Amino acid sequence: MPSHIKNAVKFAIPALFLGIVSVLGFAPVGWFFMPLLTLIGLYTLWQRDPAYSAWTGFVFGVGYFGAGVSWIYISLHDYGGMSATLATLATFLFAAFLALFPAAAGYMHQRRLVVTPWGIAAIWMLQEWVRGWIFTGFPWLAAGYSQVPVSPLAGYAPILGVFGISLLLSWSAASLARQPPRHLLLIAIVWAAGIGLQQIQWTRPFGAPFSVSLLQGNISQSIKWQPGHTASTLRIYRDMAAASHARLTILPETALPEFYDEVPKRYLDALAADGRKNGGDVLLGIPEQIDDDHYYNSVMSFGVSATQVYRKFHLVPLGEFIPLKPVFGWIIEILHIPLSDFSRGDSYQQPLRIAGQRVAADVCYEDVFGEEIIHQLPAASVLVNVTDDAWFGDSIAPWQHLQISQMRALESGRYMLRATNTGVTAIIDARGFVLANLPVFTRGTLNGAAQGYQGSTPYVRWGNKMALLLAGIMLLAELRRKQT
Repeated sequence: MPSHIKNAVKFAIPALFLGIVSVLGFAPVGWFFMPLLTLIGLYTLWQRDPAYSAWTGFVFGVGYFGAGVSWIYISLHDYGGMSATLATLATFLFAAFLALFPAAAGYMHQRRLVVTPWGIAAIWMLQEWVRGWIFTGFPWLAAGYSQVPVSPLAGYAPILGVFGISLLLSWSAASLARQPPRHLLLIAIVWAAGIGLQQIQWTRPFGAPFSVSLLQGNISQSIKWQPGHTASTLRIYRDMAAASHARLTILPETALPEFYDEVPKRYLDALAADGRKNGGDVLLGIPEQIDDDHYYNSVMSFGVSATQVYRKFHLVPLGEFIPLKPVFGWIIEILHIPLSDFSRGDSYQQPLRIAGQRVAADVCYEDVFGEEIIHQLPAASVLVNVTDDAWFGDSIAPWQHLQISQMRALESGRYMLRATNTGVTAIIDARGFVLANLPVFTRGTLNGAAQGYQGSTPYVRWGNKMALLLAGIMLLAELRRKQT
């Protein structure tokens, strides 16, 4: 066997292992130190033989995304009706595509364009950032999410956001991977400063605490969209809403599997009456059809306040809309996903003025995009995410999604209220900690209290600009090294 193939295999085995075990750093396991250790391992491989940096970056990514987003198989096979063979292939190809991003960072090292911890960290963060917007974006499993909420680096979330945390984590790993390790004192200072930043209250309470009821109907995805089960679904949520005594009652994404104009008026009137009897409002996830060509994944309010609506803006490719229909339209013929061609809502929508609060609503996948969530801030006093993660079955996806919501709470300095169909329904405080949650795949109501907040964190003001600026400074330091 040629030596270069032997070396490729030799480096591939540890790189694949490092990628897979990195996922233990994220929810539900949450060993926040694990990505630091695995990135140290990856960067050590890069230094051992730079000629294989792109290759090891790619194999690391295959393990990382293959394990971390393996739940896509469930969506495609269990609920999308795709054959096991094709679903496995599609999941692997998706992981392999995502692996091209860490491979690109490795290629930069392989070409000796970046070699210092500063440069490596900047390139690692930038590949995550690009992954977060290219082809509509998929920033899931950005390394910074693993640090929420207990890692010292979580203290930087209100300033630098998730990508800034990825930058500091990667820089720490790259510095420790050097032989001998470098910047030890500075690493200690940065991590200790994170603990100090966690003590800062960037936003302040707005008004008195208010009661909330978050409804988790636990409607199986296999029957949710079958017409014969619509009546039972409406009855389940009607009974749960009627039993609520909270000022704000929230139902999950597409809780009612009918278009708004198809739901009996007496049903919606009853929901409004439920809100009024509690001196507040009911917030409902429901599809909304405007005409034959436009329908939306919407959230609507009923109760004391005038009915208001939020329409989902950031749609899931091939799940909620079909990009390049002449190219990808055939996929919809294979998948059995209802309402797979939604229209987009406006990118800038005003918070809903309900239950005495200004609610920044987002639907499911939208809360992965922190810089879009802040479109409604600082006006909004509380964040609400409605979702239906039943598409991913009993996997790690709902817990990863919960952790993403915790990051949004930290970045914005706001409570995050999550109402989901099958879990994880939760109340998250302004510091990113889960105050209460329901068990997954159970039917129930999470009753509790939330607090509105006002004011702006630095991240609300600047979004990802601060992290990008810091990455740019690190790249300038790398450039200066080359010139000396």
